[in-house]
Amino acid sequence: MDSPGDTSADRLLAWPGVRRTPTPLLELFQAGGFLNEELCARLIELIDANRRPSTVADPNGDDYFRTSETCDLDAADPAVQELEYLLHAFNGIDPAYGEAVQGQRYAVDQEFKAHTDYFEPGGADFERYCAGPGQRTWTAMIFLNEPGAGGGTRFKQIGKTFQPETGKLLTWNNRLPGGEVNPATIHHGMKVRKGVKYVITKWYRERPWR
Repeated sequence: MDSPGDTSADRLLAWPGVRRTPTPLLELFQAGGFLNEELCARLIELIDANRRPSTVADPNGDDYFRTSETCDLDAADPAVQELEYLLHAFNGIDPAYGEAVQGQRYAVDQEFKAHTDYFEPGGADFERYCAGPGQRTWTAMIFLNEPGAGGGTRFKQIGKTFQPETGKLLTWNNRLPGGEVNPATIHHGMKVRKGVKYVITKWYRERPWR
């Protein structure tokens, strides 16, 4: 690790069942069954109780770019604490470098079009979101359920789509080896065709959050 806000491939691959996606373009890992069904159900209840329309940092004029609902989860809730404990055991990133856990809900036809998780250097809101904690380093995303159809997460540059599976974790490095942001991390939260999809997202920063 280069900093407390970072992790390493060796650290992640030491977790049982973790697989690295074979591509030179980005560091991308998956782990099936990272969360058990009971914890997933508890997190879904929290999302349903607090969800609101999702927003984007740098609006691009497309009102349908991100149509899901979202919420920040209460760090004091036992389910969130259990999740944070597991993530820290997995990636070793100091919790002080992590943003609040965010939950998302996607109903039929809702999506998050192709985007990156890092803040675009020079973008309208870069200074606002990155002046203190710095750029986003790693993303951890967990599917909490399996909708009836659709709702995959597609990484466009490598032509790889991950289908929702209850408790499945995806995690990736938003940067290149030299520390620059990595455009190959662009990904699309594809439309749900049947049912509802729930997802947890946790982002980490270069410096302590807040």
